[in-house]
Amino acid sequence: MTNYGTIPTSSSPGGTNIEFISRAKTQIKAGLATRRPWKEMARSFNLPSGLLNTTGRMKTNLGYFRMNYAIVVLTILLLSLLYHPISLMVFFALMAVWLFLYFLRDEPLVIFHRLIDDRTVLIGLSIITVISLLFTGAVGNIISALLFGVVVVAVHAVFRRTDDLSLDEEAAETAGLMTTS
Repeated sequence: MTNYGTIPTSSSPGGTNIEFISRAKTQIKAGLATRRPWKEMARSFNLPSGLLNTTGRMKTNLGYFRMNYAIVVLTILLLSLLYHPISLMVFFALMAVWLFLYFLRDEPLVIFHRLIDDRTVLIGLSIITVISLLFTGAVGNIISALLFGVVVVAVHAVFRRTDDLSLDEEAAETAGLMTTS
């Protein structure tokens, strides 16, 4: 078999790995770029005036500090797993699987010459994650850490004033806070 007429896409056989790592770094940086400054999260607190104000604050703060809140919840989860080394190793392995099969994938997933859509990948990875964490014996610890993280985020979102925040229209639309007419 000859390779006449083909144009190499990379200069070395390992070039595809370098390109993949480069794309992964770019996507991770783009995701972390939506993180807001931590000092901004730590100022301007007061009690909400009513239920309408409370829900409005929650929606605005959840949309504005979305990446920060995800980091807070994942940090609480990670800290809760420090005394469960097997669960921690499973957590890191699952995080790598999620990154490679769901978040950093540019092309559709093909298994045995069949195209697998993103929803199927999401459901499959979710099932694998739940089953894997069930076998580690730290389910109660994981659930309590996630609940604690959600409570911390909710308390912050309710008490953090929103009058000094400005969501741009695209970010608000992405967060589901605004609908287009």
